[in-house]
Amino acid sequence: MDFNALSAARYSLRKFSAQPVEPEKLALILEAGRNAPTAHNFQPQRIFVLQSPKALEKADSCMGSHFHPPVILAVAYDGAVSWKRETDGKNHGEIDAAIAATQMMLQAADLGLGTTYVGMFEPEKLLAAFPEMAGTTPVALLPLGYPAEGAHPARLHGDRKPMEELVKYL
Repeated sequence: MDFNALSAARYSLRKFSAQPVEPEKLALILEAGRNAPTAHNFQPQRIFVLQSPKALEKADSCMGSHFHPPVILAVAYDGAVSWKRETDGKNHGEIDAAIAATQMMLQAADLGLGTTYVGMFEPEKLLAAFPEMAGTTPVALLPLGYPAEGAHPARLHGDRKPMEELVKYL
């Protein structure tokens, strides 16, 4: 699929089938996150693959939305590694992690899988549930899987503001 078609067709999937995600497709999605551009190429993004029933249950208990996917990618960053802007100290780790998440969402869509970017979760609860995430700052949870029968984009998916409202030529 060409990129314009892919970016227009991708939507936040909220209804997943029970079909497992093939390891080779998961590997391609993770590679897209690894290849994401980061500030000064410091690569602070950290991706945790949650796919065991126990891990999925623990993650679900930390989220405000419940989609029951076969995989959840917890996207975080290591603040000790991330670049900080010299002029004001702004930490770019969250930005880097969000770029990695975006690339993984687009790769998933290209492979026929769906995701949704979940920011409605309790970071401290997530860190307590997964000690393996210690030293990172969680940014997003990406439920990942195949669309269930009847899954469709949200009603407002196609609503876009006019280009003139979003873009200014100076």
